[in-house]
Amino acid sequence: MRLEGKSAVITGAAGGIGFACAELFAREGAKVLIGDIDAEKGEEAALAIDGDESVRAAGGGALFHHCDVGDKAQVQALIDEAVAQFGGLDIAIANAAIIHTAEFLDLAEEDFDRVLRVNLKGALLVGQAAARRMVAQERGGAIINMSSVNAVLAIPNQVPYTVAKGGLNQLTRVMALALADAGIRVNAIGPGTILTDLAMVVMKDAEAKRKILSRTPLGRCGEPDEIAAIALFLASDESSYITGQCIYADGGRMALNYTVPVKD
Repeated sequence: MRLEGKSAVITGAAGGIGFACAELFAREGAKVLIGDIDAEKGEEAALAIDGDESVRAAGGGALFHHCDVGDKAQVQALIDEAVAQFGGLDIAIANAAIIHTAEFLDLAEEDFDRVLRVNLKGALLVGQAAARRMVAQERGGAIINMSSVNAVLAIPNQVPYTVAKGGLNQLTRVMALALADAGIRVNAIGPGTILTDLAMVVMKDAEAKRKILSRTPLGRCGEPDEIAAIALFLASDESSYITGQCIYADGGRMALNYTVPVKD
């Protein structure tokens, strides 16, 4: 019940890490508004969380609101809906993200713009709208940006994604400084390889799986629930003196300057 009486907006929460965060937050007593561009999947996610007995017992719950995070008006409508439904806003997680694979010399300008619109501009718009509401409430709040190890580690054929995540880390620091006086803490989470639907597809390829595990000292990929647990910590009072930081959950990958043996 670490989030009892709290309300949260989580973008990109129809599945994957975002859904895991929404589910855990609701079980900890929060009212959660899921924002996602996939209406069908988003409605199903909210219903699944709302129908969980542990969520009801904790006093939590979930609703869905369609939102394209790259559109300022839609982001504002998302925040307004949370306030209308829950009476205020305490937590916001900018989690929505997309990828586009292309070699550097082949990357089209429109694809670069499209990814940054969601992954970086989207986080800015969510952060601004959420923070304005939190400032008006005069009770502080917590904002979490979902970054990646690829904010630091580059992938040659994921140019816009890695650029956006690098920018997101700096955005997190700027927001933390700008909003500190209002009691709003802003942090980021940098996951390594997490077993979302996308990663599961990649892991079906034996060579790709071996490559991923060879650079992961803990010898396994992470689970969405493990990232959600970090988000819960950053959203709760347990992290009350932490702001402007990115917590990397990567199985030791970023500390590694070699590959490790993989068990067959």
